[in-house]
Amino acid sequence: MSPNIINEVTFLLHSFLMGIVISLTYDGFLVLRKLIRHNLLMISLEDMIFWIACAIGVFYMLYEENNGVLRWFAVFGATLGMIVYKKTVSTMVVYIVSLVIARTFQILSGIICFLFKPARFIWKKVHCILCISSKKGKKAGKHIKNKLTCKFKLLKITLCKR
Repeated sequence: MSPNIINEVTFLLHSFLMGIVISLTYDGFLVLRKLIRHNLLMISLEDMIFWIACAIGVFYMLYEENNGVLRWFAVFGATLGMIVYKKTVSTMVVYIVSLVIARTFQILSGIICFLFKPARFIWKKVHCILCISSKKGKKAGKHIKNKLTCKFKLLKITLCKR
């Protein structure tokens, strides 16, 4: 085979792989959206950043592989890579990765809750004691205020008579 044909086939294979990488990267955004709710503005911003990054990546590949010349079979190869990836493993990858991440967070939160269980127990007891003493303190404060008010009125009456 001639070196030119080998270079063209290598370029087509790299375009195909670039399409797979682009789709795999977008699936990362889909996993993130599945784990954390996004509004329309955030989705639009993520998509814009994604497509700008993809354009830079494709331009860099074209520049390195083909001196910046756009070849339609490269576009075809990238499109074919995207389609093959999306039709074969994309949904399974998104499902499995989001499930693994969600389960990992569940396990970590369970471990953290277990580790902080003594602290939560102590906090509940301290909180209960503080609430009880606060209620008793309010009652005592009202009682003292009433006694002082009575004493103050009595003092006023005594001073006014003299």
